[in-house]
Amino acid sequence: MALTKEDLQAISDLMDVKLQPVKEDLSEVKEDVAVLKKDVAELKEDVSVLKEDVSVLKEDVLVLKEDVLVLKEDVLVLKEDVSVLKEDVSVLKEDVLVLKEDVSVLKEDVSELKEDVSVLKEDVSVLKEDVSVLKENVQELQEDVYELKGDMCVLKVKVEDLTESTEEIRSSTNRLIGWADIAEHKIGVPIM
Repeated sequence: MALTKEDLQAISDLMDVKLQPVKEDLSEVKEDVAVLKKDVAELKEDVSVLKEDVSVLKEDVLVLKEDVLVLKEDVLVLKEDVSVLKEDVSVLKEDVLVLKEDVSVLKEDVSELKEDVSVLKEDVSVLKEDVSVLKENVQELQEDVYELKGDMCVLKVKVEDLTESTEEIRSSTNRLIGWADIAEHKIGVPIM
């Protein structure tokens, strides 16, 4: 028995009714994909800007490292007069080891966070603030290093003042290492 036009129209209408939810779902998926593409493009732009900031920070850190090397040479000259400070240096080394362990744990956490785009967006926002703070702290450290260079002559005469200055350097260095490591692990780009 052949199908009539009415039968075919009824079948067509039935198919439209059955396929309508699928069409609506497909439309929603397309919209979601478009939003995700836009979000990913924005994230790429943010990461690109952050990479530029980190590159500038790396250069500043290299300059600071050179300044620190010069200061270390001056400290070696004073080594006999400041033997009491060796214990503080040992404590700093232990702190650096602890920081390295903490950084290792943070790397694992960051790796997991990268899988979720919405969480990554929040992390990038936080990272922008951290980079801004890190820039301020790099400037503070540069100022501290400049002041420390000026104080080296006085420190050669007054060994007692060296202990207080070393505490300031240690505090600034710990802050810088902490912020640099946080920035490094948030964006997955090595700072040092």
